[in-house]
Amino acid sequence: MNKNTNIGTVKLIQGIGENVDWNSKKNKQLVQAFLSLKNKDEVQSFLRDVMTEPEIKEFANRLEAASLLSKYVQYNTITENTGLSSATIARIAKWLKGNLGGYRLVLSRISNHHNPSKLRKGLSLSS
Repeated sequence: MNKNTNIGTVKLIQGIGENVDWNSKKNKQLVQAFLSLKNKDEVQSFLRDVMTEPEIKEFANRLEAASLLSKYVQYNTITENTGLSSATIARIAKWLKGNLGGYRLVLSRISNHHNPSKLRKGLSLSS
């Protein structure tokens, strides 16, 4: 948390759970759809069909925020670079440090060195 983060944002983020039902038919189908994609062109085509252009930009900004948070960049700088709110950035920070590790996994795989220890400066890779 930095001087630009308000207490209401922190309380909001603390209340967010990881309550996605991955066993529902629709969510299983969504996961299977991603797993069926074989290359960059297929992923781009699917993302464009399933999301609007603003939604794609939002997801790209969230991934960029996770990358910047992993480098311990301040919230206000991330907001300036991505247009994301401090509440969204706080949520991403929570998930980046969380048990599921989705952001950490993706960031480690897309980094040049495939080295999860690149997620440094206070972000633990363990639960």
